[in-house]
Amino acid sequence: MKVGVDPSLCEAHGECMSILPEVFDLDDEEVLQIRDGELAEDEQERAERAVASCPKGALHLSR
Repeated sequence: MKVGVDPSLCEAHGECMSILPEVFDLDDEEVLQIRDGELAEDEQERAERAVASCPKGALHLSR
């Protein structure tokens, strides 16, 4: 499973970072950065919560 972001929707609220900081981060310009690659099994449930918590619906999961 991988997580992705629609940068045109993301407003950098940071909800995802508080749930899964090892995958999500903001760069110096407050643009969301996502660690590339497959999520570890123990990260998948938190990734689902992070996607659901995004107030702008900017995040998505793919298999």
